[in-house]
Amino acid sequence: MNKNYCPSLTEYKRRLSREVSIGDLPMGGLNPIRVQSMTTVDTMDTLGSVEQTLRMVEAGCEYVRITAPSVKEAQNLLEIKKELRKRGCTVPLIADIHFTPNAAELAARIVEKVRVNPGNYADKKKFDVIEYTDSSYAAEVERIRERFRPLVQICKQYGTAMRIGTNHGSLSDRILSRYGDTPLGMVESALEFLRLCEEENYYDVVLSMKASNTQVMVQAYRLLVQKLDAEGLQPYPLHLGVTEAGEAEDGRIKSAVGIGTLLEDGLGDTVRVSLTEAPEAEAPVAKALIDRYTKRAQEARPIKPLAVVSREYDTDNQQLTTDKSLIPIDPFQYHRRTTREVLNLGGQNVPRVLVDISRLSSVEYADLRAVGHLYSAFLDKFQMNDLGADYLYSGQRPVPFMLPNGLKEVVDYTAWLDAGQRPDHYPVLTQAEYATASARHPELNFVRQTLDSLTPAALQQLRDDATAVIILATDNAHAMPEIRRAFFELLNNAVPNPVIIQRQYPALTPEQTQLYAATDVGGLLLDGLGDGVVLSTELLPERPKEEWLTTLDQLNQLSFGILQAARTRMSKTEYISCPSCGRTLFDLQETTAMIRKRTDHLKGVKIGIMGCIVNGPGEMADADYGYVGVGKGKIALYRGQEVIKKSVPEERAVDELIELMREDGRWLEKELLEEPVVG
Repeated sequence: MNKNYCPSLTEYKRRLSREVSIGDLPMGGLNPIRVQSMTTVDTMDTLGSVEQTLRMVEAGCEYVRITAPSVKEAQNLLEIKKELRKRGCTVPLIADIHFTPNAAELAARIVEKVRVNPGNYADKKKFDVIEYTDSSYAAEVERIRERFRPLVQICKQYGTAMRIGTNHGSLSDRILSRYGDTPLGMVESALEFLRLCEEENYYDVVLSMKASNTQVMVQAYRLLVQKLDAEGLQPYPLHLGVTEAGEAEDGRIKSAVGIGTLLEDGLGDTVRVSLTEAPEAEAPVAKALIDRYTKRAQEARPIKPLAVVSREYDTDNQQLTTDKSLIPIDPFQYHRRTTREVLNLGGQNVPRVLVDISRLSSVEYADLRAVGHLYSAFLDKFQMNDLGADYLYSGQRPVPFMLPNGLKEVVDYTAWLDAGQRPDHYPVLTQAEYATASARHPELNFVRQTLDSLTPAALQQLRDDATAVIILATDNAHAMPEIRRAFFELLNNAVPNPVIIQRQYPALTPEQTQLYAATDVGGLLLDGLGDGVVLSTELLPERPKEEWLTTLDQLNQLSFGILQAARTRMSKTEYISCPSCGRTLFDLQETTAMIRKRTDHLKGVKIGIMGCIVNGPGEMADADYGYVGVGKGKIALYRGQEVIKKSVPEERAVDELIELMREDGRWLEKELLEEPVVG
């Protein structure tokens, strides 16, 4: 299969998409990557919607989306637009449509762009499995096309742009029955609508493939681009987003893993970060992700290109159709790289977290709290929380006491030799040290590598060493593609050693470190690359110990957060919570915080928190439990995609959600230590 989905895997090149006019602010082509968000105020509240829109524009939004669940809201978009223009605000408005074609057809005459979801625009989702013959399937597609055609014609007449926005959680029963709950199903859902647009010579179209599962989301966008090229369709602009990313740090990490991975490959023309927070909080996060690529091409060092086995051309159009490079991964489906097991690294083990404590001048029992290992003086023992690091790198200063069970120590090779080659310490060697080392640990040796150091001799030595684990790093601005290129070198040379991904971030704010690390490491994990992670900040002058411990705590939590967002290690409760909009039937931020407070100790449980039925059982897709607004003060509780309790009063809903978990044996009471932990 043709694996090409982006301009280059080793050089930063932005995909050149078709330019689409949206009001007086075009998207795609050579225009900057745009920022957008969505209002949360009831659309019938004209002044509230206007005031919130103005705050969003002030925060950096270049497009503002407003929900129009029925004709009356679509009509009121005109009043909102009039008031905004009266106040001198010309931001393009986007109507968000789900189940109501008549609302879409009205809104298309008013706003600059409409968003339709092909999964529920004239289609249906009742979680029914339907057996289709080819002819019955084709008949159903034609019925939907005829229902969609009037909107296309109105948009063409009024110069209104359209986003065909597929959501993983709202694929129709028809698509699910034929393609399953897959990226291919998402892509085909959009292409059915897009083909009609092209038949009508309507090209002002933007496409999106959103999911709360970052693996599915990235695979779907890549496959979409590949399919557009394969079918000879226009290179339409892409709207990037992770649905129901959540709130606070988790929401930002998850968004960066999905969106950042695609931006790294030059995909994306507009970004929306979906946080369960005020919409004006979303734009700065989107802008921070986008700004990283403003000068990427100039700042990046060249990366050794992939070898090309053969090329095939369309001789009529003089275009490259297939570039059979040595790309040893499937970019459209998750497969974890096969590695040998070394101690508890690689093989079937979850990716491990290594924390660099080498800058600490001294280490005490209480300091290990920063890496998730809590010491109780009363019990005189350690307790590991769900974010307990697996390895500590202490460099030249080994920890002066016995570490808690489950935590292993890594030291520099020279320190290991000087200490008498202790069996409870694992050495880390440079490639030069490794090439000539006369003594090695019998179980586990870490070897620092870069793309340049992976010479044929080094690859052979690693391949033959059943104790070697690679720590792979780069200082290239185009970091993720260079590390990915190094993984390709390992794969193409059948080197099965586990790999720890190392990233160091100089002179960045904690917020930038969070977004950049989630992109760099998360993008690799989504491709099945990486058996662990170690993050560090720049080597600053000596800082107070408390500052270092705070930084270590942040980096440790960030490491686990990235692994969870990439769906490679579930270490805490996951909340799939929508960002709210005018359809929301309760206070999402307050409710999410309340549910989190009661349930955040449930390791690996996924809870969907949805403001309305539009973002209900479908949108939360693979959640274990769902909390969905179905009316004013009324909540429906779900087990997976099955509704278990309907119309539960809001004041009792969290208790009944917990009771449902208890019935399933998924509930655990919070454990309390007998005495507060030191530190």
